[in-house]
Amino acid sequence: MREFVIEADGGSRGNPGPAGYGAVVADAATGEVLAETAEYLGVTTNNVAEYSGLIAGLRAVRELAAAELAVGDEVSVRVRMDSKLVVEQMSGRWKIKHPGLAPLAERARGLLPPERVTYEWIPRKENKHADRLANEAMDAGARGEAWMPSGRPAPTEKHLSDLRAAANVAAGPADAARPGWSAPDLGAPATFVLLRHGETPLTPQKRFSGSGGTDPSLSGTGLEQARRAAGLLAARGTVQAIVSSPLARTRETAAVVADRLGLDVTVDEGLRETDFGAWEGLTFAEVMDRHPDDLNAWLTSPDARPTGGGESFAATAARVEEARDRLIAAHAGRTVLLVTHVTPIKTLVRLALGAPPESLFRMELSAASISAVAHYADGNASLRLFNDTSHLR
Repeated sequence: MREFVIEADGGSRGNPGPAGYGAVVADAATGEVLAETAEYLGVTTNNVAEYSGLIAGLRAVRELAAAELAVGDEVSVRVRMDSKLVVEQMSGRWKIKHPGLAPLAERARGLLPPERVTYEWIPRKENKHADRLANEAMDAGARGEAWMPSGRPAPTEKHLSDLRAAANVAAGPADAARPGWSAPDLGAPATFVLLRHGETPLTPQKRFSGSGGTDPSLSGTGLEQARRAAGLLAARGTVQAIVSSPLARTRETAAVVADRLGLDVTVDEGLRETDFGAWEGLTFAEVMDRHPDDLNAWLTSPDARPTGGGESFAATAARVEEARDRLIAAHAGRTVLLVTHVTPIKTLVRLALGAPPESLFRMELSAASISAVAHYADGNASLRLFNDTSHLR
């Protein structure tokens, strides 16, 4: 059996923006580089570029196998990429929810028998070769040139013809009439402006305040914070709809903003805060004193629940992710204000960045702060703002 290793990468300068991919094929036994390929894609997103790099690498392996192996010889391929999304989706562990990526995944699966291909995530620093090729392709595209391997002679007309043909094959039948591949216009993203509610009497005391406690209202300070946030959002003039958590402090904050913007408020249960069980109303020190084992478990595992049957961070994340997908579908291309809480906002940011659950403990989110995440039609997300409190100063 002949074994190959593919390292592939893709990038976009702007996301979406000018994009390109790079892929390297090597002999698994010797490490010898057998093929390099790269291409400028026009304007598209990181995810499309990364899938395109995978497809190019698989195509290169198929061509090498056809040229070098006898009929019936078997091929084994190990794909190494720093895109967690591509690796997990192609491995079957993550669903492909966005229609823009599904055809690319199907194209990749159709190039070689899926049972002969395995996928491995690697850190970006271990994917430097493919990353360099992707950047070379983007640089070449910016100059209006086709990518060529560095150090090689100028391309012949036949080589340029082959490059154009390869671009058309990679694009698929729908794009074959074009002289290259630029991804379809994905349109405006669904942009979520994330507003944490204003202070309640519990906020300055840093007490656990979730969806299983007393459901406190805004304090006088919290109401003033909501008014200031409303003033900033009115000045920007981009919000087209408002969705709120069902809890009192978020509905009150949303009502202040809605009155200023002349919009209605829709309530979504998925945006409520985590249920902190028996910890509701307690400070961190009080919980540590009364429930040290439960607190330590909660700090180390997203599946651990607060004392008394509260909600784990994993359960919160699943609920928030469902709400996110529902709201993206309902508000494609629009800017929507989501008035919610610390954990849902941090979770939306974490999901957008592809960060691990422990990242929740590494974010500071102030009362009445504003963050923003844009979600594109192909599943890509872009964090545009985090914990802005300039309107409160």
